[in-house]
Amino acid sequence: MPEAKPAAKKAPKGKEAPKEAPAKEAPAEPPKEAPPEDQSPTAEEPLGIFLKRPESVSVETGTDAVVVAKVNGKDLPGKPAIKWFKGKWQELDSKSGARFSFKESHDSASNVYTVELHIGKVVLGDRGDYRLEVKAKDTCDSCGFNIDVEAPRQDATGQNLESFKRAGEGKPEDAGELDFSGLLKKREVAAEEEKKKKKKDDDDLGIPPEIWELLKGATKKSEYEKIAFQYGITDLRGMLKRLKKAKVEVKKSAAFTTKLDPAYQVDKGNKIKLIVEISDPDLPLKWYKNGQEIKPSSKYVFENVGKKRILTINKCTLADDAAYEVAVKDEKCFTELFVKEPPVLIVTPLEDQQVFVGDRVELSVEVSEEGAQVMWMKDGVEMTREESFKARYRFKKDGKRHILIFSDVALEDGGRFKVITNGGQCEADLIVEEKQLEVLQDIADLTVKAAEQAVFKCEVSDEKVTGKWYKNGVEVRPSKRITISHIGRVHKLVIDDVRPEDEGDYTFVPDGYALSLSAKLNFLEIKVEYVPKQEPPKIHLDCSGKTSDNTIVVVAGNKLRLDVSITGEPPPVATWLKGDDVFTVTEGRVRIEQRADCSSFLIESAERADEGRYTIKVTNPVGEDVASIFLRVVDVPDPPEAVRVTSVGEDWAILVWEPPKYDGGQQVTGYLLERKKKGSQRWMKLNFEVFTDTTYESTKMIEGVLYEMRVFAVNAIGVSQPSMNTKPFMPIAPTSAPQHLTVEDVTDTTTTLKWRPPDRIGAGGIDGYLVEYCVEGSEEWIPANKEPVERCGFTVKDLPTGAKILFRVVGVNIAGRSEPATLVQPVTIREIVQQPKIRLPRHLRQTYIRKVGEQLNLVIPFQGKPRPQVVWTKGGAPVDTSRVHVRTSDFDTVFFVRQAARSDSGEYELTVQIENMKDTATIRIRVVEKAGPAENVMVKEVWGTNALVEWQPPKDNGNSEITGYFVQKADKKTMEWFNVYEHNRHTSCTVSDLIVGNEYYFRVFTENICGHSDSPGVSKNTAHILKKGITFKPLEYKEHDFRMAPKFLTPLIDRVVVAGYAAALNCAVRGHPKPKVVWMKNKMEIHEDPKFLMTNFQGVLTLNIRRPSPFDAGTYSCRAVNELGEALAECRLDVRVPQ
Repeated sequence: MPEAKPAAKKAPKGKEAPKEAPAKEAPAEPPKEAPPEDQSPTAEEPLGIFLKRPESVSVETGTDAVVVAKVNGKDLPGKPAIKWFKGKWQELDSKSGARFSFKESHDSASNVYTVELHIGKVVLGDRGDYRLEVKAKDTCDSCGFNIDVEAPRQDATGQNLESFKRAGEGKPEDAGELDFSGLLKKREVAAEEEKKKKKKDDDDLGIPPEIWELLKGATKKSEYEKIAFQYGITDLRGMLKRLKKAKVEVKKSAAFTTKLDPAYQVDKGNKIKLIVEISDPDLPLKWYKNGQEIKPSSKYVFENVGKKRILTINKCTLADDAAYEVAVKDEKCFTELFVKEPPVLIVTPLEDQQVFVGDRVELSVEVSEEGAQVMWMKDGVEMTREESFKARYRFKKDGKRHILIFSDVALEDGGRFKVITNGGQCEADLIVEEKQLEVLQDIADLTVKAAEQAVFKCEVSDEKVTGKWYKNGVEVRPSKRITISHIGRVHKLVIDDVRPEDEGDYTFVPDGYALSLSAKLNFLEIKVEYVPKQEPPKIHLDCSGKTSDNTIVVVAGNKLRLDVSITGEPPPVATWLKGDDVFTVTEGRVRIEQRADCSSFLIESAERADEGRYTIKVTNPVGEDVASIFLRVVDVPDPPEAVRVTSVGEDWAILVWEPPKYDGGQQVTGYLLERKKKGSQRWMKLNFEVFTDTTYESTKMIEGVLYEMRVFAVNAIGVSQPSMNTKPFMPIAPTSAPQHLTVEDVTDTTTTLKWRPPDRIGAGGIDGYLVEYCVEGSEEWIPANKEPVERCGFTVKDLPTGAKILFRVVGVNIAGRSEPATLVQPVTIREIVQQPKIRLPRHLRQTYIRKVGEQLNLVIPFQGKPRPQVVWTKGGAPVDTSRVHVRTSDFDTVFFVRQAARSDSGEYELTVQIENMKDTATIRIRVVEKAGPAENVMVKEVWGTNALVEWQPPKDNGNSEITGYFVQKADKKTMEWFNVYEHNRHTSCTVSDLIVGNEYYFRVFTENICGHSDSPGVSKNTAHILKKGITFKPLEYKEHDFRMAPKFLTPLIDRVVVAGYAAALNCAVRGHPKPKVVWMKNKMEIHEDPKFLMTNFQGVLTLNIRRPSPFDAGTYSCRAVNELGEALAECRLDVRVPQ
């Protein structure tokens, strides 16, 4: 019989894998000796922060259970927070104080935390999986265990040992008589329970419920075998038999047709859909996450598709890893969602670096995911943020990049660094070396006399290096006589008024370097008899940077210090002169400094005014010496002058400037140019190499845009300030030449030209055109118009008759004149005689028909030169000018009548005449209108169900041929008219299929080219259809008067419609005789507008509005009128435009 083992399979962090089935408990044995607390755990799996994991236990009902775990406090940044869970989410703190109790202790010596879970009087409901979770700041770990609860143990006979009790209360256990009453009472019950338990054990085969859930979800044979092997199931045949039975006996749900799967898995960042299908789509449904109801949001989207209910979880994170349930009434189904975090890969690994002490170092690694957790290690030891405050490093995240920064690296910071993610790792070496300090100037031994000055001077390669001075091993401190200075790379020790005690070995030791510089100071004590010495003064002049003898060049703005050594006994007096003026200033920008053996001339910031000749004169009683120095100050040149744009083109401009007045003392080597758009602050360089000329063509500009330009002068010293900006200019080009220049007309003294606009006009547009002419044989072009003409045509007047003249046209805009368009051949100025001719349009060559009230507008072109005389007549008489308006031009004549009447019908004659030449055309006009009603409509004969109706043509045919007749019939009772014949050509018709017993009226409309007549001809008698062989004798009674004034039964109601969608207004009216209906908008009658469709179906009136717009909004009214009165209904229509 195998021993019970703790679950050996560790679940992923944050998830609990199913535990192995606990083995049956072995017979009671003496407990084995527990291993020591400090003994390392088994090597089956890494323990993390746990020194001892909680073990799975098997207990009997009614007994107490204790679970113990130990946590290593050395791996934790602080005191841990301990939480116990049952299952995955049920926290056991909620049951503290009842049967569950918790204990925590800490051993400060070994830094080990011991935690215990006590469960008193275990019941069957306590059986299941448990989890212990430990958290401390950023560190978190958990492990699972199982508690199996069994029935009380039985003896070999199968009886519960607890059933045996001693008689008597408060007596020792071995006192009193045995009481078998409890055993006898429970024997029958125990046998029954044993049968049920044996049947249940046979059914379950000792397999926990969660393993059965996994087996139910398997679909392939290989999956069954894999699960059985993983969880130690040996009875595979019994398992499959039990599983087949369980699958057959699936209980159907009353609310769910399809339930959720037992578990789902999704990658982090993706979305997932949880789908159930319910039996009744009207049932309310709710979703829960860890027992909390889920509300719809952008994260959680609910969908209803038929009977399917879908929960979509967008952009899944680790927080979505939870238990989900869906509830319909009292039924629920559950599932678990596992969010899989993708492995974090290393995209750009660490790189080896070799640096010096004090440098700034950045170790950078790039990973595949933003916000990923990475672990930094140095020489196998984890680097934490808590330790970074004590050390000299810090961490930084920049998107996917993780950076370890040393602001001031030290020797101990070197080592092997490693970055670890859950998808990989990388390593790199950081080598830190001491900087090598180079001695540029060593300390020299000095021998000085009493009261003299001793100067120890050294120079090292790093100007940041500090150091200390020592005399005979003792540090030298500054005093009134001793000065220590550090300027750049030079370190000085100056001892004034040297004394015998200053003699010794002097050493300079740089800080941080194993280096020392030493020299010796020797004190020379001389005792001589003083004899005054006389020596003439001498100037020792060294002109460094001279270009010629005693000439010094300095750049404006730089500092100049001219140290002039002088000798002589007694010490001479130095005097400086600038030009002929003595210079004695000892303070300020330009000053003089005097010492015993040296006279210095200083200029802090050289300016142009400082240029000139400087003279130093030294004198003493023995003599004098004079030296002259010419100081030349060089500077950047002045800006160029007179910068201007001389000409522009379509995309170019010519820039011209003058050289600067002052070249800075150096020859101007060239110029730099810049350009920008007006209003912009961004200058664009036009050349990177200096341009030597003073004329520059700037190209690649945009036509029609204002630009500004400026120029810089360049010499050997540098670049000048920019010149003044040019005036804003616009690249613009003249238009191309006008096109298709032709002669339209020529007279004795004029020529009319016409042409087309140029092909290319450009951004400058076109202001107009200038016309010029030149007499043949001459080269002088004479302007025909002083101001440009805008239209493409012009008449040149006052030309000499008979001369041959050339013409040309140019376009003019802001950029100037375009290329000219010139006639190929000269034009002879002479009148061209042309016979008159009328060009009658095709539609006027036949009778021109218009309706009464319409306009008559006839445009008839003609030709002839000189301008012909035009005459209109009607029937040989001139036309009535009160009705007819005639307008005649050089090329056509217009005949216009504002409102045509029938009297305007007839033949009109148009005559065009030039002297004895003329042309004539005849125009026939007929003005028509609707015809009158048919005359004398009579029912001539009635037989059976037929009637013969005859009539006579109308008296007035509307000045148009009658094209047919429209016949209708009406029952005398209802007087509703129905169509019988349309377009009937004859003046009689036979109406068939009349109803026996009814009496009919007939009416006839006349039809011509203008439509039906306004009123019909109604039959004077009726057609009475009688039954054969039966004579009906009507009763004498007073006929009921059905007439009534119009009345709206259903009024119009106000409406709001959407623009673009058809709308309809409805109402109902009653009246007899049938009323005439008129629709109005804003009290204006709606005529035959195609936008409106008006219908009347048995008194139900409808106004359909096709695709209304905001213009169609207003007050609509419907008026019904008959001979007894009228009625009016109104409503308001608003049209809303969708946003």
